[in-house]
Amino acid sequence: MDHGQSNTRAISLPGRWFYLITVFFLALSGFGQMPIFKRYYIADIPGLGWLAEFFITHYIHYLAAILFLAFAAYMIIDYLLSKRKSRQMTATGYVRSVLLAGILASGIFLVIRNLAGSNFSSGFIIFLDLCHLGLVMAFLFVSLYCLVSKKHWTTVR
Repeated sequence: MDHGQSNTRAISLPGRWFYLITVFFLALSGFGQMPIFKRYYIADIPGLGWLAEFFITHYIHYLAAILFLAFAAYMIIDYLLSKRKSRQMTATGYVRSVLLAGILASGIFLVIRNLAGSNFSSGFIIFLDLCHLGLVMAFLFVSLYCLVSKKHWTTVR
């Protein structure tokens, strides 16, 4: 049996692990941008001091975002070119896709905000931060629901 072409899974086991590890580091470094690890003494645990360093978590977040975007682009292209005829997006797949698109859009604006010469108003920056965080939390909760109830991104036609 060829596990790469299984009827129940649209992605291989290494691909799933890459996705999970990337999302883990995105969430960890994203929450590291807020001072919660220092405030709640998590950074005082031996080996976790780097979680309180803003620029370390900032660069890890950017690196994980680049890896995640590359992986997402690969999966989208693979779906459109070879799996669209045999697989169909589920309702939960569409919900997660919309949430990821919102996270991507707000993340792009936050990256632009960090560039020299950007002139976003403070109210818009607060809106972007809350929007990005809210979408991430919604994505994590929807993903947890999908994991518990065994809902997949796609299904076999």
